[in-house]
Amino acid sequence: MTTMHQDRPLAANAIDAATEPFFAGARDGVLRLRRCTDCRKPHWYPRPVCPFCMGDTAWEDTKGAGTIYSVSVTRRAGPIPYAIAYVTLDEGVTMLTNIVDCDLDALRIGQRVQVCFKPAEGGGAVPMFTPA
Repeated sequence: MTTMHQDRPLAANAIDAATEPFFAGARDGVLRLRRCTDCRKPHWYPRPVCPFCMGDTAWEDTKGAGTIYSVSVTRRAGPIPYAIAYVTLDEGVTMLTNIVDCDLDALRIGQRVQVCFKPAEGGGAVPMFTPA
């Protein structure tokens, strides 16, 4: 079976002072995460306090490349089928995301992916991934 991805409407980003650097990066085509300035561990989701040592964190650009850790294609509830996945970035964090612009039935655990950005309502951008 072949199920091709189709774009769907994405809600506007909820941007505040804490998330503005992340979404500014997304608008510029850059995926950002936060890294602890004390223990140097990266983490996802971005937050100002390190979940490992409670130290301060700083924004860091990623290469946007990673590997599918887990993937599922949802075929009901919603306007179209879509792939939801956990992607482990080369920087070491795992994030929940969508895999887009591909044959959804060809997706596999361990497959390499690269970040892409889909437009959201209101002019923002949402990071998603596509096979590399």
